[in-house]
Amino acid sequence: MSAKECVIPVFVPHLGCPHDCVFCNQRRISGSETPATAATVLQAIKQSAALPRSGAKRQLAFYGGSFTAIEASRQEELLAAAAAAAERGEIDSIRLSTRPDAIDGEALARLKRYSVETVELGAQSMDEDVLRRSGRGHTAADVVQAAKAVKAAGFRLILQMMTGLPGDSAERDVETAKKLIALHPDGVRIYPTVIVRDTALYDLWRAGKYREHTVEDAVAVCARLVPLFDEAGVPIIRLGLNPTEELSSGAAVGGAYHPALGELVRARVMRQKALGLLQGVEPGSAVTLGVRAEELSQMIGQRRENISFLCAALLLSELKVRSCAAEKGEIVILSVEKNGKV
Repeated sequence: MSAKECVIPVFVPHLGCPHDCVFCNQRRISGSETPATAATVLQAIKQSAALPRSGAKRQLAFYGGSFTAIEASRQEELLAAAAAAAERGEIDSIRLSTRPDAIDGEALARLKRYSVETVELGAQSMDEDVLRRSGRGHTAADVVQAAKAVKAAGFRLILQMMTGLPGDSAERDVETAKKLIALHPDGVRIYPTVIVRDTALYDLWRAGKYREHTVEDAVAVCARLVPLFDEAGVPIIRLGLNPTEELSSGAAVGGAYHPALGELVRARVMRQKALGLLQGVEPGSAVTLGVRAEELSQMIGQRRENISFLCAALLLSELKVRSCAAEKGEIVILSVEKNGKV
């Protein structure tokens, strides 16, 4: 969420989920395998109370599993604990994640009764073949129907998509992004596929039946997706799987797992913009570009990768980047020197 929101996570791994998607091992992804209870909710809130508020809104978020597919009594238990905390002023809002095919009028009425603010739907793909190969157990039509129902009921809608799933391609990912944008979500999370140990995808990969979606693959395709969401005004809440100790310690055996994936993607987007902007600049020129101060690192790239790439691709003698009063995401040519002359 935004920098003005402090998220208090409560993990409900695999609770309510009727399917084992090929990529999923919620225990390893979340680092939790204990089912959540009302006591879990209260403990999470209590532990977070020690953190400095700094004016940030406190949001309780139920992660993992498929919340609205849990038995109704368990939903009531968890939601009641969260709602009571909200009434006491200990939290400001409630968010949860669920499956598109676990949304109906009864479920939405229950969430409304407990003052849930945001519903996240794991769409993952809008391609039927990709959904089938990934074992999702729902269709693209289910995503459309659920998204419209969530919006109509007055909830904030967040959609999740993945890249690099079995049968996927960059073009299919682009089409998924366009179809999600058409549903007018209030935000999106993009999770490039990570190969996690003890999953069906891990077995497929070891058997040579699934080609790894590498960090470079993810950066390349996500650099095409980010401008689509940016231009549509859909905030990208997260890009890349949230790092955990277990994933970093070996549970993530392949795929697009990188602690700074979002930064890599944004740097690639800036590189592509600069490449287009500098087309026609005379080889051998020394160029100075300007960007917002907070986007300097993205324009330069990790280990100055963008500087090296652009100099080599455009045969520049030198490329400098300075901060200036540019718009967000804008790159400005501050100067071009040809043979020592501006």
